[in-house]
Amino acid sequence: MTIKPKPVAKVAAKAKSPIFEAVYETASDLHALGFIDQRKMRKFDVLCQAPMPDYDSEKIRALRDRFKLSQAVLASVLNTSLSTVRQWEIGDKHPSGPSQKLLNLLERKGLEALI
Repeated sequence: MTIKPKPVAKVAAKAKSPIFEAVYETASDLHALGFIDQRKMRKFDVLCQAPMPDYDSEKIRALRDRFKLSQAVLASVLNTSLSTVRQWEIGDKHPSGPSQKLLNLLERKGLEALI
């Protein structure tokens, strides 16, 4: 009986630490050999990935300028209010949770990923 390797799961974008990197690599190998199913591998993806970067007012403004978006359009894309985006850009508020993830997705994958 031969073991047919499964397709290797995507590698975590950036591991939290060398230990997490080693754990993820081992889990990926076990997944490729069929010892870990896709559902468990997704848990390792979440566990081993580095935390979301913080988005301060300058970074949000730079991201908006990079994609040539108005504050209103960015608010619409992120499904938030215009006043929230304004407050982010003047530093009164900071994005968190889903907004932070969407900003990260916009930064990494571009506007097409959110539309």
